[in-house]
Amino acid sequence: MIDGVPGTSLRDEIYSQPDCWSRAADLAAGGSAGRASGLPAPGERVGVIGCGTSLYIARAYAFLREDAGQGVTDAWPASEARLGRGYDRVVAITRSGTTTEILAAIDAFRRAGGAAPVTAITATPGTPVHDRAEVITLAQFDEQSVVQTRFATSVLALLRAHLGEDLTTVIGQAREVLAAPRADLERSLDGVRAAGQVAFVGMGLGAALAEEAALKLREATQSWAEAYPATEYRHGPISIAQPGRAVWSLGPLVPGFERDVAATGAHLEHRDVDPMAELVRVHLLCLLRAADLGLDPATPRNLTRAVILA
Repeated sequence: MIDGVPGTSLRDEIYSQPDCWSRAADLAAGGSAGRASGLPAPGERVGVIGCGTSLYIARAYAFLREDAGQGVTDAWPASEARLGRGYDRVVAITRSGTTTEILAAIDAFRRAGGAAPVTAITATPGTPVHDRAEVITLAQFDEQSVVQTRFATSVLALLRAHLGEDLTTVIGQAREVLAAPRADLERSLDGVRAAGQVAFVGMGLGAALAEEAALKLREATQSWAEAYPATEYRHGPISIAQPGRAVWSLGPLVPGFERDVAATGAHLEHRDVDPMAELVRVHLLCLLRAADLGLDPATPRNLTRAVILA
């Protein structure tokens, strides 16, 4: 475990993730968070809404659900949601249950005559979203930190398991990442730890989690981090690649990508693991970079646990 760094709550939450994912998979398998609790059934048309981290989890789920052939699934930023598209179910992901844009999107959907059931996944009992939706409350995965890690990834684990995925491999990969001695971890992250800029890339699930990885690095360490689908990276963003900067791929590399990044002099970070396990490595990088910069990664500047607007 990484000791002696600020953000103890965030560190503990990061290291708890494999156990949380296992519990989330058990919930899905046992039915206590299954169809009766409002998760989409195969064949339903589904709109999923979220803000920030929850949006990126929504995008990951939308890709995986459609890829599994379980039905049309759209992921929307809550403030831009177009829910009047004949969805059979709306799913809202909100850790706090109080986010203004989430509540406003559900209210606007109902005012417009939307009759489809709304399911909310939250960590917090007794919040305003409970008055607006069927609620799956995952308080066991809640966090003290402003920065989200285990709640978001545990929601994704729940949704992946509900789609029928076996999470044994990804849980094992995450345990291996977290069990590495600090010296080995630091060596494995040498190419990105001091990089002046990091671009996260991926495809499908990896693209959605690349967005989340970039957000984590920005929040926890005030770093310059961006995210793109891997195939889009070469359509412009590669122009900022140079020595001293890094490109981090979550998931398989697209053909020719390694060659093209090498030509820029930027460092390419890549491991052949599930993008959700690789996101845990990003979480650990956040701890290391925050310590290097003297920052508390659990409490980023200008941020609070939930965005509640006047």
